[in-house]
Amino acid sequence: MSATPQPAPQPSHAVGDSTVVQIILAVALGHLLNDLMQSLIPAAYPLLKDNLALSFSQIGLITFVFQGTASVLQPLVGLYTDRRPLPYAMAAGMASTGLGLVLLARADSFGMVLMSVAFIGLGSSIFHPEASRIARLAAGMRPGFAQSLFQVGGNAGSALGPLAAAFVVMQRGQLSIEWFAAVALAGMALLWGVGRWYVAVGAARALARKSRAHAAVPLPPATVRFGMILLILLMLSKFVYSVSLSSYYTFYLIEQYGLSVGQSQLCLFIFLASVAVGTMIGGPIGDRIGRRRVILWSILGILPLTLTVPWLPLIPSVIAVSLAGLILASAFPAMVVY
Repeated sequence: MSATPQPAPQPSHAVGDSTVVQIILAVALGHLLNDLMQSLIPAAYPLLKDNLALSFSQIGLITFVFQGTASVLQPLVGLYTDRRPLPYAMAAGMASTGLGLVLLARADSFGMVLMSVAFIGLGSSIFHPEASRIARLAAGMRPGFAQSLFQVGGNAGSALGPLAAAFVVMQRGQLSIEWFAAVALAGMALLWGVGRWYVAVGAARALARKSRAHAAVPLPPATVRFGMILLILLMLSKFVYSVSLSSYYTFYLIEQYGLSVGQSQLCLFIFLASVAVGTMIGGPIGDRIGRRRVILWSILGILPLTLTVPWLPLIPSVIAVSLAGLILASAFPAMVVY
């Protein structure tokens, strides 16, 4: 009697092919909470400037310390977690951010402000590499969709920051900043659950992805180096543009158009919301028409808008800045996927 044929075993890389939408949504929500807390820093600049009699140079130094700890440390964290994944580190990053907010709320000197934003930046540098890696693991065969959703979570959080500053911090004062430490606690609980998923399932997906990567034909090292340098320069230019606007746009609107602090915060919200929309549509568009085209369009598209902003009345100026933010952000998912 012939033996019953056994079903063929599934290839090992199939483990990582399915898209785990729930995990992507959870990480995107964590990104929203993280960037909401971070965006309170530039949104609260007018209040801090008045309370502590800060100069614009000191505002710039606060931004430098925050962005330095938030960005310079990220590659080091990413390099370490690539070798030794730390899925629960995302929750630890949230704890650091929450501590920074409490310190910022009670800061009565310029030095204490610098220390508080360093803790917030440290939390960001811990959160982002691991969160981005887990979002990519959960993406399966839809990396553009996953990175777009992950990035739009962060941009949405950044957009909500000015609203939180306008309706809470500016109304209740500097001490109310510590209320947002509750957001950090919620983020810790959420991301602890994501870490448990990685321990249970994600590690196997990572192993399958690594096996598939080893089976692929590697690119020449010179090509990889050139591509990485080019992407770093492009990301640097885009972040300089967006961070400069986030830090000083409210002051520009107050000085140039005579807006109140609350009105300038709403304009900043419009800009950051446009960045979120650009990120959301950039991933699917890149999957459809090609990521190189999206990156090229994002570079060329913002140039005329940026050059015309200083010569425009208020409403057209806000529209131009918002369109520039949308176009600029459309390339972020493509760059991250590359």
